[in-house]
Amino acid sequence: MENNRPTSIKPFFSLIFSTGLPKILLGIGLLTSIITTLAGLVVPLLTKNLVDNFSTATLSTPIIIAIAIAFIFQAVMNGVSIYTLSAVGQHVVAKLRERMWLKLIRLPVRFFDTTSSGKTVSRVVNDTNVVRDLISDQFPQFITGIVSIIGAITILLIMDWKMTLVMLISVPFIVLILLPLGRQMGKISRSLQDETAIFTGDVQQTLSEIRLMKASNAEKAEAAKGKLGIKKLLDLGLKEAKIYALIAPIMYFVMMVVIVMIIAYGGMRVASGTMSTGSLVAFLLYLFQIIMPVTTFAMFFTQLQKAKGATERIIEILDQQLEKGQEGKDRDITGESVHVRHVSFSYNNEESVLQDITFTAAPGEMVAFAGPSGGGKTTLFGMLERYYIPEAGEILIGDTPIQNMSLTSWRKQIGYVSQDSPIMAGTIRENLCYGLEEKQIHDDQLWAVAKMAYAAQFIQEFPQGLDTQVGERGIKLSGGQRQRIAIARAFLRDPKILMMDEATASLDSQSEGIVQQALSRLMEGRTTFIIAHRLSTIVDADKIVFIEKGKVTGIGTHQELIKQHALYREFAEQQLT
Repeated sequence: MENNRPTSIKPFFSLIFSTGLPKILLGIGLLTSIITTLAGLVVPLLTKNLVDNFSTATLSTPIIIAIAIAFIFQAVMNGVSIYTLSAVGQHVVAKLRERMWLKLIRLPVRFFDTTSSGKTVSRVVNDTNVVRDLISDQFPQFITGIVSIIGAITILLIMDWKMTLVMLISVPFIVLILLPLGRQMGKISRSLQDETAIFTGDVQQTLSEIRLMKASNAEKAEAAKGKLGIKKLLDLGLKEAKIYALIAPIMYFVMMVVIVMIIAYGGMRVASGTMSTGSLVAFLLYLFQIIMPVTTFAMFFTQLQKAKGATERIIEILDQQLEKGQEGKDRDITGESVHVRHVSFSYNNEESVLQDITFTAAPGEMVAFAGPSGGGKTTLFGMLERYYIPEAGEILIGDTPIQNMSLTSWRKQIGYVSQDSPIMAGTIRENLCYGLEEKQIHDDQLWAVAKMAYAAQFIQEFPQGLDTQVGERGIKLSGGQRQRIAIARAFLRDPKILMMDEATASLDSQSEGIVQQALSRLMEGRTTFIIAHRLSTIVDADKIVFIEKGKVTGIGTHQELIKQHALYREFAEQQLT
């Protein structure tokens, strides 16, 4: 898709300066670039004197030494310039990535519900690289190119204004050719960035679910989808190549025409004695110092368009609202009841997912949520964990709305074990301690919680024990092993509130019995919320909340709902008899 929106350069500079741009380093880089350019302007003058005074008998040693010194000085200054400007670009991109990363991990879950992770990765990696390239490469070349052109034309006007005017005839033609091509290149480049982000997202999604793809025999569908994305990138790349293919030959043609004109006109002037051979040589050298920077200007403006587009997307992330509640109060919730009062919620103002949900969980109670799939049980868990904010109603701990507590304080007092048991790449030890880096966790504690979760036996069987690598998303562990690691992690947090989405679903009957005993001990004195898919796991719950289509249609114990709730009774007859 082609993005033709006009963009301002102001946001780009505002973003760059907000990174704490190392101005001294940038100044050194630009100064040495200018010095390099000025040193280059001296060389043609020295060459002119060398040519005009050339003979084997009277070879000017001082001029040769001066030329050699100019070349060496130019090379040293150029090296310093390249390094310092690259350092500036690396500093800027590092700061941008740091700001974006710190922002991303603090954004609400709702942002990631609607934004492709692949596109987000592309913003952090690819778009920041575009900004870096402009600062480190294109911007210095543009500045030094301007200095080189102004310096060369000034010297040429002083040397011979007639010859200079002949040379300048080509400038309007170059501008008329490069400006429209540069605009078109900018549009194509921005479209290429957008398509790259989309393609990155598709690749990431497919590879992250490679087993689903293979199990579903979806190779052909994914191959076609990938080919389509690659073709779009190819088409845009070919469009970009066509413009480059126009720019290069046109610039070469103009350059050769100008050179031939200068040589022809200069040759006549030399023959007539109104111009020296050295002056003609100097003219040609200065001509190259003018034409070469002009050819890079098209690239600069193209990169500028890319950077403006990248800036838009970076700012779009940086301007996102952080997860609310970062500045709330710390509070110990031990012995407090959880009150859910008239809570309603919908995703993106669509049909309500939860409608007027009300219940209370007393300290130490086990509250289970049951009901048909899609009724809103998982969404309610998300509300309790403050992934989402109620559109109506409130959730309180004691008499305090949970929004008044800091997110860190609230979540560190919650232990969560989900059905799919997410595991991070790394070691078993790192997964058990995940989120608890500020504490010093001893191995004795880790083995204790592993035993409580019936995980110690299989961990001990690994040669590396707690330092065993689990692979991406825990792929080297079985489903039951991942579940037990997640349960052990919840034990280690010593939570005040337990939240379990059928936490023992992946365990065999022997392991399930042991873990249930451990969970029963852990639940003593703690409020526990369970999403039940099997009623056998919640028959002893203090309270069962039955949810249908986002509404609570029954609350009570197992026996009470058997008597009072027809659908619950139907569920029980299907599963328990």
